Amino acid sequence: MECKVSWLGQDGMGFVAETGSGHIVAMDGAPEGGGHNLAPRPMEMVLLGTGGCTAYDVVLILKKSRQEVHGCSVVLKAERASEDPKVFTKIHFQFTVTGRNLNPATVERAIKLSHDKYCSASIMLSKTAELTHGFDIVDA
Repeated sequence: MECKVSWLGQDGMGFVAETGSGHIVAMDGAPEGGGHNLAPRPMEMVLLGTGGCTAYDVVLILKKSRQEVHGCSVVLKAERASEDPKVFTKIHFQFTVTGRNLNPATVERAIKLSHDKYCSASIMLSKTAELTHGFDIVDA
């Protein structure tokens, strides 16, 4: 896996990242840090990447478990250390899984498997942060 991150220039703290798969993502800093608030912060990208990683796992595991899943979203709420390096110290993942006749035990198992075995991002973040999760099931 590879990516390239390039600074956009002297007048701010904007960056553009090009992924190995050919996609472009913009990042920017807060105004108090010299940015223009035109794109997500780099640490927000870490958090959203983690959410994507675990949601991907949960959907895949539920499909393989023959659950009729129609939707999956996860809200991540994180706290960071007050001193540098400002690592994540706590992250709560709140999943909403939509489907027909979803088994709560299977949903819980899918989330735990993602966090404990498959989601590389959350497993890395668990080295500095306390990870917790909850879930709601919406019958569709």
